[in-house]
Amino acid sequence: MVADASNPWLSGNDAPLPAPITTCEEEREPHPTGPTRPQTGIPAPDVRDRLPTHEAAVTAELFWVGVHGGAGESTLEKLQPKWLAANHQWPKAPPSTPARVVLVARTHMQGLRAAQTAATQWASGLVPNVEVLGLVLVADAPGRIPKPLREFAQLVSGGVPRTWQIPWVERWRFEEHTPLSETPRAVRQLIEELATLVSKGANTGTQNWKENL
Repeated sequence: MVADASNPWLSGNDAPLPAPITTCEEEREPHPTGPTRPQTGIPAPDVRDRLPTHEAAVTAELFWVGVHGGAGESTLEKLQPKWLAANHQWPKAPPSTPARVVLVARTHMQGLRAAQTAATQWASGLVPNVEVLGLVLVADAPGRIPKPLREFAQLVSGGVPRTWQIPWVERWRFEEHTPLSETPRAVRQLIEELATLVSKGANTGTQNWKENL
């Protein structure tokens, strides 16, 4: 693994603050804005706070990993049948093929802290053979996110390759499934960008990603 001098989880770092969270409506090119692989020197989170790893019963192009209860991964699963919800655990994939993962969290403080812990677990190298594409922050309430939560979300976003933020969807409170064509633009663009990443080999190309482990 190669150390990244700009990694936000390293203490005493003088690097600039992470770039602003890229919402799906601002940019279609899903370029990384944070580290794309585990880093040396990242302290591992406490064992009791880590997400467990589970042998994946089936393979998938992409797994949604909810970092806490009620994150919304099962709702996102319904938008693309080839992408599966791994619930609240890391999928364990065959050594020859890394499992592509997108973390999912709500924008309340509990959700953001859980996202930070999961990102730290991955960044510290505790989750082998997993390629984290980014983090989806799902609004936990209608309206604008309060400033303290926005600032913390900004911090958390610096520890993952990409961060997408999708708004409150009132319809999801009443219906188990909403056709993708009837979701907000930010949701549709999230799926489009992830499809692009999957088709292009994700972060920096599968071969390069393996070589950096």
